[in-house]
Amino acid sequence: MVLGGIGMAEETAILGGGCFWCLEAIFGDLKGVRKVNPGYAGGLIPNPTYQQVSRGDTGHAEVVQVVFNPETISFRELLEIFFSVHDPTTLNRQGNDVGSQYRSVIFYQNEVQKDQAEEVTEEAALLWPDPLVTELEPLKDFYPAEPYHRNYFHLNKEQNYCRFVIAPKLAAFRGKFASKLRS
Repeated sequence: MVLGGIGMAEETAILGGGCFWCLEAIFGDLKGVRKVNPGYAGGLIPNPTYQQVSRGDTGHAEVVQVVFNPETISFRELLEIFFSVHDPTTLNRQGNDVGSQYRSVIFYQNEVQKDQAEEVTEEAALLWPDPLVTELEPLKDFYPAEPYHRNYFHLNKEQNYCRFVIAPKLAAFRGKFASKLRS
């Protein structure tokens, strides 16, 4: 795929690690990431709504679709960041967000992504005191979330969830990965 006719390669990663608002804010700060779309993957019904997914009965995970330039940031680097910004040892939970829609999951789109995801998952397992529960699944479908979820953190910074959950996580991420952030 080509970006805007200027010849830059483009790839896509689909990652779930808790609430998609947080992951969108984090991955959107990275050099080489063109856009981040919140959405749903891994479920049983087509075109689910936020309300359906939030009930936890569709099988979908809240995910982000990260569109990136692999010449600037690699899929592997995205996965290393992914494993550092959420807890991949808690089954169907991230903090107070509980349910299978908040599971830790990597949806791979080809064998190269699958192999890299397996390698990075094995490496990440050495860094955590508890076993990882991150799922690796082939991507079947990605459904974009409703428009009001896009850029949620930046549009709702004063909302309590944004202030008390996302902002501290984003600050820690920015401190740890300052060299990879957009200027």
